[in-house]
Amino acid sequence: MSTTPAPRRSLRERKAVPPQSPDDTPPKGKRKRADSGSEDDDDDPKPRRKAKQSPIAKKPRKTRKTKDGEDAFDPQQVAKESKIHADNPLFSVQLARISAIYINFETPDAILNPAAALQSTAEDFLESLDQSPGLALAEIVNLVLRSCGCNESVDADQVVDYDGVVDALDKFTEDLKNQEQTAAYPLTSKLPAFKKFRKSLHEFLDRLITSAASLGSLYTSDLIPTLQAWVIAMSSSQIRSFRHTATFIALELESALCGVAAAVEKEAELSARQREGEKKRRAGKAAAAGNKNLDAKAAEIREHRDKLKEFIKDFVDSVFMHRYRDLDPVIRADCVLALGTWFTKHPAHFLEAAYLRYLGWVLSDPAAPVRLAAVKALDSVYSQSTYAARTLQFTERFKTRLLEMATKDVDAAVRVSTLGVLELLAATALEEDERETVALCVFDAEKGVRRAIGPFVHECWRETVEERLVGRPGMVKDEERARAGVKAFGTVLVQWGARLDEAMEEDEDDENESGEARSSKQKEPSALVGISPEDRLGRAGLVVEALWDHVEAVSDWETLLDVLLLDHSSAEDTSAPARKGKANGKARANDEGLVDEAWRLEEEEETVLIEVLVASLHHAKAVAKKGEEETVTNDITRALIKALPRLLMKHQTDQNRIANVLALPSLMNLDLYLEMRMMTNYTNLWDDIIKQFLSHSQPSVLRSAIGAFQHLLAATSLSNQNNLKMLELEDELSSALRDAVAGREEIEVAGFDEDEVIALGATCARLAELCSTRDMSGWMEEDEGGKQSSAWNIVNALADRGRLGYKEEAFMISQSLQLLTVHIFWKATRLRVVDPEDENGDVPEQAEILDKVKEQRDSLLEKLVEFAVGTQSNTAEAVTRTAFMCLMNLHMVFGPAHKIAAVTLDDEVQFRCAGYVQAEIERYAETLVGPDAPVPDANDDRDDEKENDSGDEEGSDAGDDGKKRKDKGKGKAAASTKQSVKEVDPNSHTSLLTEYAFIELIVTFVRAIQTGALHVRHTGILLSHYGRLGTTFDHFTKPIVDMLREEGMTKDNGDLVVVVVNQALQEAFTMVLDGVVSDETNAVQLAKHLLPTFILRGAHLAVLKKLDPQYIVQIQTNALSWIAKRIAIYETNSNKKSLRVAITFFRVMVPLLASIQSRDAMKIKAHMDQVLAQAKVEVSATSKVWEPQRAYEKRLAAIMAKDKVAGTKGRKPKASKGDGLTTDEDETDLSEVEKLVEDRASPPPAPRPRPRPRPRRAAKTPENVQDDDEDDQAGPSSPEPPTTPKPRPRARATYKSKAASKSPVKAPSRPSPEPEPDAVPSVPSTPRSQSELSDVPDNVPDDAFATPVNHNSRKRSRSVDEDDEDDAHSLPAPSPTPGGDMQIRRKRARH
Repeated sequence: MSTTPAPRRSLRERKAVPPQSPDDTPPKGKRKRADSGSEDDDDDPKPRRKAKQSPIAKKPRKTRKTKDGEDAFDPQQVAKESKIHADNPLFSVQLARISAIYINFETPDAILNPAAALQSTAEDFLESLDQSPGLALAEIVNLVLRSCGCNESVDADQVVDYDGVVDALDKFTEDLKNQEQTAAYPLTSKLPAFKKFRKSLHEFLDRLITSAASLGSLYTSDLIPTLQAWVIAMSSSQIRSFRHTATFIALELESALCGVAAAVEKEAELSARQREGEKKRRAGKAAAAGNKNLDAKAAEIREHRDKLKEFIKDFVDSVFMHRYRDLDPVIRADCVLALGTWFTKHPAHFLEAAYLRYLGWVLSDPAAPVRLAAVKALDSVYSQSTYAARTLQFTERFKTRLLEMATKDVDAAVRVSTLGVLELLAATALEEDERETVALCVFDAEKGVRRAIGPFVHECWRETVEERLVGRPGMVKDEERARAGVKAFGTVLVQWGARLDEAMEEDEDDENESGEARSSKQKEPSALVGISPEDRLGRAGLVVEALWDHVEAVSDWETLLDVLLLDHSSAEDTSAPARKGKANGKARANDEGLVDEAWRLEEEEETVLIEVLVASLHHAKAVAKKGEEETVTNDITRALIKALPRLLMKHQTDQNRIANVLALPSLMNLDLYLEMRMMTNYTNLWDDIIKQFLSHSQPSVLRSAIGAFQHLLAATSLSNQNNLKMLELEDELSSALRDAVAGREEIEVAGFDEDEVIALGATCARLAELCSTRDMSGWMEEDEGGKQSSAWNIVNALADRGRLGYKEEAFMISQSLQLLTVHIFWKATRLRVVDPEDENGDVPEQAEILDKVKEQRDSLLEKLVEFAVGTQSNTAEAVTRTAFMCLMNLHMVFGPAHKIAAVTLDDEVQFRCAGYVQAEIERYAETLVGPDAPVPDANDDRDDEKENDSGDEEGSDAGDDGKKRKDKGKGKAAASTKQSVKEVDPNSHTSLLTEYAFIELIVTFVRAIQTGALHVRHTGILLSHYGRLGTTFDHFTKPIVDMLREEGMTKDNGDLVVVVVNQALQEAFTMVLDGVVSDETNAVQLAKHLLPTFILRGAHLAVLKKLDPQYIVQIQTNALSWIAKRIAIYETNSNKKSLRVAITFFRVMVPLLASIQSRDAMKIKAHMDQVLAQAKVEVSATSKVWEPQRAYEKRLAAIMAKDKVAGTKGRKPKASKGDGLTTDEDETDLSEVEKLVEDRASPPPAPRPRPRPRPRRAAKTPENVQDDDEDDQAGPSSPEPPTTPKPRPRARATYKSKAASKSPVKAPSRPSPEPEPDAVPSVPSTPRSQSELSDVPDNVPDDAFATPVNHNSRKRSRSVDEDDEDDAHSLPAPSPTPGGDMQIRRKRARH
């Protein structure tokens, strides 16, 4: 036989080769393995081909090129990293043997190889499948196993044993569970080798099925049945790697089969057309012969189609139907994505309601990736217009869900994709109100959602434009279409704005009805709440940003400006018959200046479009290309030079519009006035802005005008004109101020009419706004050499009128105080430290300035203290608030850090300021009606049920009549509460202003504390309201926690931390006791919020700093003493309702135990027992009312037990001798609490070597009981935790009586029997807690403790060895004595 290598045949030329025995010679055309020294093995990494014998040329194999810097594929390294064997040629190995007998070749085309040619891999596999089916099928099943991360393999016999598939998989599963492998497998692994595994596996399976269909082996071989037998069984495995990988492979096979089935369907249609054409073209025998061939071909196609339908149905029924609702969201998402692929590949079979409904069901999936996959699948369906008729029923059924997802889904990506689907449905399936609902997303908080809605809005806007132009004669010009577009855009914005307001009101009503008002306010876009005014955009700004690239009316600011310059009121002044005479009822522009009805704006539309114009000009400058910014700015300036005066004149009477128009000068390049020699226009611009500034007092208008002043003053080339105009403005303001008070000697008490008060208030407001941006201190003190009163004196006299308490003058006085405060700030900027020895220094001048500043400041401070926290002042509420904020601001500026003129607040004034803040908090809280508002009857009934069910022996004092009264009043209270909830609108203008003013007050108070103007001890007022006043208020408590942590850890001022924390906790819980809040939730959250005050953690929760434990213990003990007094009062007064609420305070203290140690826990435990004993409170062991106290006590016990276990880790314990037994060391560990108890009872005895005798107990006598009472009175005994005792020299009782100490009688060797419970004398004892029974560690068996009973039976005598052995395995059994004392008893385990 010749050894010359033969060329490899193409797929079309290959024929099936019958299997041969191992002894047979391989067929011709196949390569033999060369000798060990052959050139093929050593040098050529790829197999050599024989010369082609077929006339049909085969395309050369294409391989992927390795990218630069990419490492060569190393299968051994991949196997080492992934722990997956490299023994499968299709998966990872280079030197592979698909058939051990017939095919031996080197393949670099494994799936894991990033440079593999997967088409060649599929062809080689199919060739081996024809020659040796069993081995080839085994290789592809092993590929599935390796893809699952399993190293097990199947052979040629196992792979076709379909009945043994389940048993084999069970074995593989058990083996995989026993292996120490990570949870990652190729589909989910983060290893670089598996980065493209999913894509490569998808490509290989697709090419494999397509090639098999082309060769016909898909229909003749057992490829698909074998894969189905294994993959379907693996898709139901409990192992996630098996289930996920098998599902993925099944879905990919199904997708490939869908592509083949679609091709077969087209081939069947083509065959049918050929048969029809053949019948028409031929007749007779020739036609019969042709039809016979076509019939044979048609029969073959039908056979293929039937097989494909069977394959597709099996995968859908056995895999998809079960896995699309898998617990793993990744598997569910894969199923949904595959279903979308099937819709596009084989719509004839899958695009039916039976399959579309699965997409509708998963639209409500809790996992966002699954919902996103469903929306993407729908997008692929709706993008084909030919599918519209088949999806009509589905659309009508699930359209509501799609609208909900687009507007309210929590995942932004899902919303963006859903908007794309609704864009495809906008023209055919959505009603007008539904389109408006979707269009409201243009105001959404998510920037991505606003951008995604652009195409949808464009369609709505375009339809509106066409409606405006319907019926116009002739061809519509571009200018007319552009103007109509502006009108249409204004129309839709007004409609959507009104719809948005209604939607917000509806949301608030829904929240109010559910009792959750103000708890979940709608998230505002960041553009609406920017840090600086320049960053804040209104609704128009959001719209412009979102629609700039989609709606021409937004980006075409020139047309927008032209439309706004038109007089839209002209058409309204025209008579109705004149308008009716026009064609189609449309008013056309004529010589009289009428505006065409197609673009005539309404009042609301004009207001909105002015905002759009300002935002559009801002955005045009922002998006200008690099190098074109100046050109764009100059174009805007040239247009505004002509248009701005007309806009100012047209809208000067409308405050909202003029505020936006005054924002336009800041967009201009003012140097163009000088370059174009238009100084007259520049002067007129100054005059127009000054006129608006002097005509309006609205803060928004004043700020816009001042912004325009600042921009004009920044033009240095026009400084002469600017200075001249500013002098004119100052003269105007001075004249207005003096004219308003002319002829009055004593302004402080003079009478002013209403108009004069309004004029003075407006003047002071203008001066305050102007002085906040410009130093006008010289103008304020100018008196022309004493010829007239200075502005400072006049404004100071107006501020003094605050003592009169006139509410109508509150605005004037508030603005006066702000103006005076700003003036002092400007004066303070001139102060500087001067060296007295400096000859060149201006010491006298600085001293004069300092004296003047101090005089004015002290005078103002005296006035502010009187107005803000004075006791005799009759100041209006608004004046009081302004005075308080000005007082805080002045003390922040002249605080302790000021080097020249520092001033401090007296302690009394500080406490008054804190009291004022407390009063403002309560006043603001009254305006809130939300989840914190208690509903007394409902809560009382719930608490009463808890008490009745708790089994408390005291029972309930309320009878049936009381319950009836409660039930009767319950409905009324609920109705009144619901009614009060509905009356509050958190988004109303008044509510928002109130919230803003309150937050501004709180911010000022916190800043004053941070700067040292107020003492840190006053922060407890704010902390006590944590969780009650909203998230914004809670945000400002974070700096307070940081300040307390700094005081305690850095400044060693732990006493201050104790005071503030205790005050905050007590005041927070007092609101619970008083019924101000419904439960203790806010107080518990406050305790958790204060936890960083005690401990500072770093990376990986490492403890960096801790507060001294004594202060933490002091906080706990102070809180326990406080609540114990409250409980005692409620217990004495039999106030069970308040008692139940008071006991919940223990829940508040539990979070604060996170940073304490064992000894600290013992001190707290001892103090708790002491205060409860002194309060004569009996803790019930079964009542649910005392559950918070038991949980608190259990937490203390756990801390003590944890540290004790940690302390014994260094010991080497002895081997256990039996179940439930302990070693000697375990028994001899005496807890520190027991030692404290023994130290109080008697002095410690001298140590004695082991073995020690058994503990003895003496019979209790009346003398013992009396002595116990004396011991209890001397000091409370701490209950012992259930830990093993330390060795003692001899046994004794935990209490020691006088009679027993004097008795010469020696104690018996074994314990005396205890008297029966009935025989125990009734002696009064101090009530104690249940800690003696409840403090049981988790690691102690249930039978380790037993209550001692009276044993009358005789027992044999025990030897010393038995005693020692029993002592070695004994466990403590603490139990309360009848008299209430503590006694240690041990139960011996016999064996």
